[in-house]
Amino acid sequence: MIEVKNLIKNYGSCRAIDGISFTLNKGEILGLLGPNGAGKTTTMRIITGFIPPSSGTVKVCGYDITEHPIQVKRKIGYLPENPPLYNEMIVHKYLKYVAELKDVNSKKIASSVEKVIDLCNLGVVKDRIVGNLSKGFRQRTGLAQALINDPEILILDEPTSGLDPKQIIEIRNLIKSLAGNRTVILSSHILPEVQMTCESVIILNKGKIVAVDHQKNLSKYLNGNNSYEMTLSKKISKKFINFIKDFEGVLDVGLMSDKNNAIYIDTKGSKDIRSKLIKSTIDNEYEILEFKTKDVSLEDVFMKLTTEEVNNA
Repeated sequence: MIEVKNLIKNYGSCRAIDGISFTLNKGEILGLLGPNGAGKTTTMRIITGFIPPSSGTVKVCGYDITEHPIQVKRKIGYLPENPPLYNEMIVHKYLKYVAELKDVNSKKIASSVEKVIDLCNLGVVKDRIVGNLSKGFRQRTGLAQALINDPEILILDEPTSGLDPKQIIEIRNLIKSLAGNRTVILSSHILPEVQMTCESVIILNKGKIVAVDHQKNLSKYLNGNNSYEMTLSKKISKKFINFIKDFEGVLDVGLMSDKNNAIYIDTKGSKDIRSKLIKSTIDNEYEILEFKTKDVSLEDVFMKLTTEEVNNA
């Protein structure tokens, strides 16, 4: 569906995008992450044909964005961070106007407007002026305009920015319901949002891709090290923590933030010391209630990769 190869974008002497490449298949939801200035919005604008690349190629549904821009735009629904709304227009008339701009078949415009109003739960505000809507309904209206031409690809830049928790959940569920038949690229600063919505992620930093994979495979970006959680039957002493720290292969040990009877243990991936840890814990007269591999969060990977990139720059 989307094929990006060696994409570069320069703004004068500043290189915003530095040779990125990735492929996105039909029906996937991709999370595009990175700190401010990493190149997320620039990447989205190039894919949508909003701005041209300096070099490299982007193909959308087989069409090159520079050679066939009109065909590409017909395949894409785009919601920028600031939705392109006309504040003086009534919601349903605005959506009808956008449908006409996007060359929706005149016989299908009415049904298309009705469909996106229903899909985005805009029925209660369809006769209201756009400029009088709440932030949540404005965001829904922006999403509706992106969907009005029934695009195969949906590109969303910070779609939940400024929304309250209830609105975030509603928009998240709506985005997830759009997957399968549509391919979605979602940019967000809210890491849990991406973790709950997207199947795979790309992490950008300083215009380069530092990670691209399905979320379940992200642990490999932590240099192959392993982390464990161990819950014991009683409060853990500082002496015992220092004892575990001295094990060969242990990188770090500490109390879990919400418990005084549980610790995390970070170890070198090349050495499996679990049986030794368990035996020594029992020898120290601690009863083990639980011993498990610590889940690697998207935040863990994001912070490691973007922080290392900055420190090594």
